[in-house]
Amino acid sequence: MTKEALFSHPWFGPLLAALIAIPLALLVHRIGGIVLRRVTRRTPVVLSVIEAIEAPTRFLLPLIALQVVWQGVPDTVRFIDNVRHLNGLILIAVLTWLAIKAVNGLADGVLAKNPYDIDDNLHARRVLTQTRVLARTANSMLLVAGAAMLLMTFPGARQVGASLLASAGVIGIVAGLAAKPVFSNLIAGLQIALAQPIRIDDVLVVEGEWGRVEEITGTFVVLKIWDDRRLILPLSYFIEKPFQNWTRSSSQLLGSVFIYADYGLPLAPVRAEVERLVKAAPQWDGRFFNLQVTDTTERTMQLRVLCTAASSSLAFDLRCAVREGVIDFMQREYPQFLPKMRFEDASGPQRYPAPPSGGPAGTAPLSGQPVPMASVQATQ
Repeated sequence: MTKEALFSHPWFGPLLAALIAIPLALLVHRIGGIVLRRVTRRTPVVLSVIEAIEAPTRFLLPLIALQVVWQGVPDTVRFIDNVRHLNGLILIAVLTWLAIKAVNGLADGVLAKNPYDIDDNLHARRVLTQTRVLARTANSMLLVAGAAMLLMTFPGARQVGASLLASAGVIGIVAGLAAKPVFSNLIAGLQIALAQPIRIDDVLVVEGEWGRVEEITGTFVVLKIWDDRRLILPLSYFIEKPFQNWTRSSSQLLGSVFIYADYGLPLAPVRAEVERLVKAAPQWDGRFFNLQVTDTTERTMQLRVLCTAASSSLAFDLRCAVREGVIDFMQREYPQFLPKMRFEDASGPQRYPAPPSGGPAGTAPLSGQPVPMASVQATQ
């Protein structure tokens, strides 16, 4: 191809403009990134968004510049429509990527301002739950919107969509039934983010299992059981069914310990020992403790110790420590008042007959010899 033919080719001007536009767009991206970082360095949330969208904007600005170049090319140039369409598809995909990264950057910035790895993290866990659930919901909606915009650029897809809408009777019912779990979880996710019946790191009792909320996704909740198992539940479960939340308004808990003892056990020494044990325990938060007789049976009385702790895990350890300490105290000081089953002869002392060997009457027979069955009754 001669030099004159090259210069006169319809694509020579557009390609030359594209080669100039791309470096200029990258230069604008570089300078703009430096300026925006310097301007927003005192606003961590905005700075987090700027840093998150750095990679998408590196592709977005050249694509916008190319789209401007392609729009300036006459429609008579061969393949220009295909090039415009391809550039538009890539531009929509990058815009969707940019929006998702911006949402994630905003979420990271909010979470950075509210760290939840502290002792009193109730507010931080509330912010964490709302931010993560709303961010994931927004990302899902952005992906759907981006995919819809990509499909709308194809005339065939628009016709298919129109035909589906025209015949949306039975198909709409079937699609609605099939998508019911998806939409119910989506609505449940919004309700959980706004009303917050559960939060990240909440202590729950669900389906008879005790555990902490480890993760809340757009469709399910991961509950970490105390023995490192994972219980997976759909989001809609926490809207439709009852469950226990031990850290709904505060992480502080009141723990209980039950001890069964004989009626002869004196309460004052036990109460003093409970006071010593609780006050010496590092898990006790200093709010409250007491010892009460809460129930009686025909054989034992039930002692209940109440003590408070700052969190559920500390409350569990405190309950174990108090339980072990009271049992040790009773075994050491009052072993005769541990729960026991006592029997006494209803007819008084039993006299055994003299053994065949001629031994004295009233002594117990040798092992293996028959013993008269005495009528007995259980007493306390």
